Amino acid sequence: MQPVFLAFIASALSIVFAGILAANVLRKPQGSEKMQSIAKAIQEGAMAYLNRQYRTVAVFAVIIALILYYAINAPTAIGFVAGAISSALAGYIGMNISVRANVRTAEAAKNGLSDALSVAFRGGAVTGLSVVGLGLLGVSAFYYVYGDPVMIIGFRFGESLISLFARVGCGIYTKAADVGADLVGKVEAGIPEDDPRNPAVIADNVGDNVGDCAGMGADLFETYAVTLIAAMLIGSLIMKDTVYSLYPLMLGSVAIIASILGTFFVRLGSSQNIMGALYKGAIASGALSAIGFYEVTKYLGLGMNLFYSGIIGLGVTVAIILITEYYTSTEYYPVRSIAKASQTGPGTNIITGLAVGLQSTALPVLVIAAGMLGAYMLGGTFGIYSVAIAAVAMLSTTGMIVAIDSYGPITDNAGGIAEMSGLSEKVREITDNLDAVGNTTKAVTKGYAIGSAALGALALFASFTAETSKIRAITFSLSDPLVLAVLFIGGMLPFLFSSYAMSAVGRAAFEIVEEVRRQFREIKGIMKGTAKPEYGKCVDIVTKAAIKEMTVPALLAVISPLAVGFLLGPVALGGLLVGVIISGLLLAIQMTSGGAAWDNAKKYIEKGNYGGKKSEPHKAAVVGDTVGDPFKDTAGPALNSLIKVMNTIALIFAAAIAAYGGLIALG
Repeated sequence: MQPVFLAFIASALSIVFAGILAANVLRKPQGSEKMQSIAKAIQEGAMAYLNRQYRTVAVFAVIIALILYYAINAPTAIGFVAGAISSALAGYIGMNISVRANVRTAEAAKNGLSDALSVAFRGGAVTGLSVVGLGLLGVSAFYYVYGDPVMIIGFRFGESLISLFARVGCGIYTKAADVGADLVGKVEAGIPEDDPRNPAVIADNVGDNVGDCAGMGADLFETYAVTLIAAMLIGSLIMKDTVYSLYPLMLGSVAIIASILGTFFVRLGSSQNIMGALYKGAIASGALSAIGFYEVTKYLGLGMNLFYSGIIGLGVTVAIILITEYYTSTEYYPVRSIAKASQTGPGTNIITGLAVGLQSTALPVLVIAAGMLGAYMLGGTFGIYSVAIAAVAMLSTTGMIVAIDSYGPITDNAGGIAEMSGLSEKVREITDNLDAVGNTTKAVTKGYAIGSAALGALALFASFTAETSKIRAITFSLSDPLVLAVLFIGGMLPFLFSSYAMSAVGRAAFEIVEEVRRQFREIKGIMKGTAKPEYGKCVDIVTKAAIKEMTVPALLAVISPLAVGFLLGPVALGGLLVGVIISGLLLAIQMTSGGAAWDNAKKYIEKGNYGGKKSEPHKAAVVGDTVGDPFKDTAGPALNSLIKVMNTIALIFAAAIAAYGGLIALG
């Protein structure tokens, strides 16, 4: 069978199975009329935001498509549009099922933990399998039409642009609502999370979905497809043989089938261990993928060294997941140390949280570096191509990883619906247990996304150097003052980008805080439950803020590589990209792991430790969580997209920059 046709079959299986899971979830009962009313408000808010975001992005997409059409060629422009639409579609599918699975999970919790877990995971699996199915379908279709990986770069850029806007915009939305709801509701008014008296509660629940379904779905959709394309490009540009371009497609195909089979392993055992049930699915997917990799490598007649590189990629995935869980789970020392520090106030909570975040960068970087070196040395004559294969293998389980991630906002919303609709304590206890695990799975997914982005970015950079070398010989040397100078600028950009994203959350959260305070002050009877808050006002505030604020960070990512490339030349652009990759990786890990640790330290106290809810340590932990929220859900994850967008733009314009770059002559 032709490898491209295998990719088509695997893509179709993934999309069809996602449809079957969606139908299964939608057949589940939705609960009482009150539960359905709350769920409908969340659905309407989520879809209203996503519609406005994509209408705004469409304007940029049309302009960029026209530029690509006239400056590059028609296939690149067509690919760009197709990539953008595919990425947006993946977000829509995930969002639609997530905001419908939440109320069904809450209702299923009445029957016990096993039923609720089943509904939540299947809802998340719809997003995961849609992401990999659409990603592989798009890449394989364009390769089938053009027969050249270079012609797929436009598709990659379309995905990258949507991913960047989704990550930044959705991150601003979700954290502005969350911070505003916590600061006034928990700290000032002393009411529980998801209390229906909080005017920002619906916006907060909407934000869970737009951040961790639409945002993460678009992010990993792009990372998955970008890594496939980068490996195919290296196979074409460096290995110069069609079989090396087809090998990544084959690996992606067998891994999708492995992920579908892996979903059947997610079930509770006698221990009722939720995390263990989810990990069984991930382990099964990885093990079945490894078997498939061996068979594919043997079938194509390639050296087993490439298979070993793939195994290293899977090993990096396991290590990153375990390290991230250690730094973000309530079961281990880092999170508990932050909770303990909360006893002496917000200051010590924040100091300890920052220390944990900084420390959390060490092990992942060592693992990624070891993975790169191990794959490169094992690869032998395959060189950098073997590193690209390790990255493809790492991304091969994306379907299962996104499923586990999207499970998180579904269970979070289920808990909110249970609280707001007044379900029993037994039901709330089940949704709380599901949600507690969801906090860790979301953190683990972000760590996975960042680690895979680092390996993928290296493959992208290798593709950039190979493409520019076709026009003129270039040499990157640290003894070159130009390279060093721009290396520093590249290292600075992730900090500047994060500053914009964090400031945007702060400004939007300020408006939410003022609005919630106004409603508490002016609408008599909210606190007694005799008057209904104006939920729509808060939803509208964060929607407008997110749409407005996402533009500047996106433009920074698009303009920076073009400006450096055309003004200073391809060598300077190479330095810029290396600087962005290194500092972006470290800052992203620090923010996402540190932010998640702050969040779970709060959750640990809420379980009854150090005084429990309404205690002084809890108030201190809420402040720390408020700082960590935009770290872990806005700026940190968006750095993945920054790294990949800049590398993708450099690759698209590589030939033009190699031919015409260097308008400002130095030396």
